[in-house]
Amino acid sequence: MRPASGRSGTNARAAAGALLPRADGVCGRFVQERSLAELSELFEAEQVADDPGPRYNVAPTDPAAVVVERPDGRRAVTLFGWGLVPHWADSPAAAARHINARSETVAGSPAFRDALRRRRCLVPVDGFFEWIRNGPTRQPWFIRRHDRAPLALAGIWSTWRPNADAEPHRTFAILTTRANDAIAPLHDRMPVALPREHWAHWLDARADADSELLALLEPAESPPFETFAVQRLVNSVRNDGPALIEPLVTLL
Repeated sequence: MRPASGRSGTNARAAAGALLPRADGVCGRFVQERSLAELSELFEAEQVADDPGPRYNVAPTDPAAVVVERPDGRRAVTLFGWGLVPHWADSPAAAARHINARSETVAGSPAFRDALRRRRCLVPVDGFFEWIRNGPTRQPWFIRRHDRAPLALAGIWSTWRPNADAEPHRTFAILTTRANDAIAPLHDRMPVALPREHWAHWLDARADADSELLALLEPAESPPFETFAVQRLVNSVRNDGPALIEPLVTLL
């Protein structure tokens, strides 16, 4: 499975509206610090893309690491573009609007329902950002597992081509649900984080998108999460590096 061939770089991200977090968004940026080789070991998958290196400010339309299950049942770690483009779309312009999908309505959404049925993935992240208003500015906060292990976010993916002869452009969206107690002070929603025992069921393309599968899309209460304010460096897609997740003095 080839990695995404989507847009990347500061200009493309800015064009997608990614210079600042959206007021109504959730999980608008995330961190992928681990190498693809390490993710391959953690998720018992084959690495099939070049490693982009650690990234601390993954933004909409960026290629990002995902775990998928191939038709033969083997898992692969590859790169897809963040922001799902439905296979029937006229252009990839919808990507920045489809970075997240609400778990309560995903099964009936024209943009997402086909992907939910047969094209599910895991999005391994080391943490993600949310913003709260602090006077005239919006203060970013970083959210991660207390034990620093990666989160396996529930995702769905799609393949889009401008024409039948073109290279496929593979993209994904992250499922969201209501916030747990740790994240509720920052936002009323959070990405769905799946425990290891649910990975196989979520990835299995033969499993129907029925009530049993949708029941997995609940807010994770464990393992414990930690949240802390960080510098506003993450507000610009031009910034990257470990300084973006260094804690500030707690504001709440």
